[in-house]
Amino acid sequence: MNPETVTIHEIVVLLLIIIINQKFKMKYLKIITLLVFVSTNLNAQNKTLLEKDNTAHNRYAIKNVNIIPMTKDNNVIENATIVIEDNKIASINSNVLPKDVKVIDGTGKWLIPGLIDMHVHTLAEGTPFIMYPTKGPLVSMKTQNIMTPYIANGVTTIFELSARPENIGQRNEIIRGGVIGPRIALAKVIGGKKSNLTASNPSDGRNAVRLAKEESYEFIKAYTWLNEETFKAVVDEAQKQNMKVVGHIPNAFEGKPAQDFFIPHFGLIAHAEELSKQTEDHSFEKAQEFARLAKENGTWLIPNLTNMVSIRKQAESLQNVKSLAGFKYVHPLMQSKWLTSNSYHGASDKLIAYYKKLIDFHILIVKAFKEAGVPMVAGTDAGISGIVSGFSLHGELKLLVEAGLTNNEALASATRLAAEWLEINDKIGTIEIGKFADIVMLDQNPLDDINNTRKISGVFVNGNWIDKNKLDTMLSDVEKWNNANKENYNWKELLNSLKN
Repeated sequence: MNPETVTIHEIVVLLLIIIINQKFKMKYLKIITLLVFVSTNLNAQNKTLLEKDNTAHNRYAIKNVNIIPMTKDNNVIENATIVIEDNKIASINSNVLPKDVKVIDGTGKWLIPGLIDMHVHTLAEGTPFIMYPTKGPLVSMKTQNIMTPYIANGVTTIFELSARPENIGQRNEIIRGGVIGPRIALAKVIGGKKSNLTASNPSDGRNAVRLAKEESYEFIKAYTWLNEETFKAVVDEAQKQNMKVVGHIPNAFEGKPAQDFFIPHFGLIAHAEELSKQTEDHSFEKAQEFARLAKENGTWLIPNLTNMVSIRKQAESLQNVKSLAGFKYVHPLMQSKWLTSNSYHGASDKLIAYYKKLIDFHILIVKAFKEAGVPMVAGTDAGISGIVSGFSLHGELKLLVEAGLTNNEALASATRLAAEWLEINDKIGTIEIGKFADIVMLDQNPLDDINNTRKISGVFVNGNWIDKNKLDTMLSDVEKWNNANKENYNWKELLNSLKN
């Protein structure tokens, strides 16, 4: 119930009081008094929620701030005033401010659009299989704790690449306002095995795409174990269903010419690793060949440099996991898994050297794709072992710059270009009048140093202002909960319980 609804109730109740007082005197006075009491209480509750949650109906004006709009020309607007009203950017440098506006001093600060992580795997309640009807999830999660690291790092939109019903539920919680979290785009995985939806032939593949569409998933993720004909059928059916395709390059294409997997409507490669596994030639010339084919096919790339860098670090030492920025905010079940059942730890020196070779080739891929003018979007694989949600995106931006992107290009990969591929660039991705107020305020200019994206002064999430103190408090709450519940979550014990 919102304040407008309560106000209407109050008006109706008052009219009823007048009518009843005139016609029925005191007969129903007790009932009317109760209605007024309930209505007043609802209004008070809504007022409390407004004050507590800082809902998007409030009006804000940030004064004297430097705006990096991340439009194509990206002309910085210095010492500007931006007004946010009803969840959206209402004006920039208007001479008139609305009434009842809350003013935020932006002197010396920098605004960028909310960041977008285009490759995440968000932890959610769930059970690997049905133990018995009505059982429900084996592990319960506090959705706010899962989403806080994203918001605290200015990540206001995520692309979930292993979408499940639980993720739809999480998104609903956020939309209803019960959880402060990012916007969530959903890609349903279709694979030959080990997937929520499996398909071993073209007919099954097409049916899987149609089922995903019916279940309200927005994108299709093609996965590793699809055979060649099924992969092509999945991509073709997705086009017919007006669903874009992101994904892996199936193992079935290994050793075959690269043009075989660059098929129409395969719109986004989930990792640079998908390309490196297709060849033993890790030269710049090979990277250029991939870039040329991607350009001709209209296929974008998520470099996901973080992924292989993280794998190598975990292989070298588990201490590298413990020392991760944000590790203490990872759910204790995942902390346990990453440290006690880490599939990368203990790799041979030869394998670690191979990881290093792949890291170097992925950098060449970024250089080649930039040279060819192929759009790249930032994604991290957040949620898998060793990659912390929210925190990892800043590391990915740093790696992209080290690989040859300018600071501006790296920022574009996590804002404007990401929104464009998701086809919501009319709503987010740049700071422009009429777009949703998903904005990050930084202490220093990220165009000077990409590491400045970490220096967050506050975040607007769909029009809700959360300052640095509040963000720190939210993170502290997650840490406290994790510490208090750490003994209750043991990955190996959970696995053993499934056998009983």
